Amino acid sequence: MDHAQSVRAGQRTVQLHRPDKVLFPDDGYTKADLVDYYRSVAPFMLPQLRGRPLMLERHPDGIKGERFMQKDTPDHYPDWITRVTVDKKEGGTVTHTVCDDTATLVYLADQAAVTLHRWQSRTGRIDRPDRMVFDLDPAGDDFEDVRRAAHRVGELLDQLRLASALMTTGSRGLHVVVPVNGHHDFDEVRGFAKDVADTLAEAHPEELTTAARKKDRGDRLYLDVMRNGYAQTAVVPCTVRAKPGAPVAVPIAWDQLDDPKLHSRRWTIADAAEQARGNPWQGLLRHGRALGPARRRLNALRNNTSSSS
Repeated sequence: MDHAQSVRAGQRTVQLHRPDKVLFPDDGYTKADLVDYYRSVAPFMLPQLRGRPLMLERHPDGIKGERFMQKDTPDHYPDWITRVTVDKKEGGTVTHTVCDDTATLVYLADQAAVTLHRWQSRTGRIDRPDRMVFDLDPAGDDFEDVRRAAHRVGELLDQLRLASALMTTGSRGLHVVVPVNGHHDFDEVRGFAKDVADTLAEAHPEELTTAARKKDRGDRLYLDVMRNGYAQTAVVPCTVRAKPGAPVAVPIAWDQLDDPKLHSRRWTIADAAEQARGNPWQGLLRHGRALGPARRRLNALRNNTSSSS
């Protein structure tokens, strides 16, 4: 019989309901396992969460049951959980949950929020993102395509003198995350990311594409920059994915990219905390750059390419 359980999380005690509820039926992982995992990675995950509106991917009947994508915060959530009300693109408002502490992370796990998706901006400057994301989405399951694309993205960002960090998605691809200084609006950041992606797709037309429609991509890897728009989200570093094996989106160092064991589901709920403790992003995302100088370098590069072709 399922029972209730109290969990200490920071300064608070959070009540777990049905902790024995199996969320991953093929693997036997329960809600209590999910809570334990999120408590273990909280020191590494919270800096990536604080101040950011969230979209919660909830699976109250386990990952084979119905999925709920929750943006609005229910009235019954405790008043100590941070909320932020933002404008919808189509009018009206939505009140997102913000995870600022371990207790909130535990509470959301108790709500069967298996996967957390975050905005690229924070509540203090909601219209000014401080992250830019390139989502490397392969056409098939060949991770070599992803590895090669990540190298190409990283090399171009290096040329533009923009720092970048890598993350497995726990699904099929990788994310390349770039810190920006928070002085540009969403349209500027997305427009810059699109020009970077287009530059790469034009240089490697057999491998890469920016075609939004699947039928136009063929077997090329899709450089997805749409997560850089207003109210768009990307999976949070260290979040669990609702897939068999309980894979985790895990920060990695660039020198791990060529590890033959690497793939997008390399780490799971069983061992992801160990990888996170290594802090592979240490110092990388602290100082976001302005995009003006990078834009000038990119324009010069594109002009040189077009004049020499």
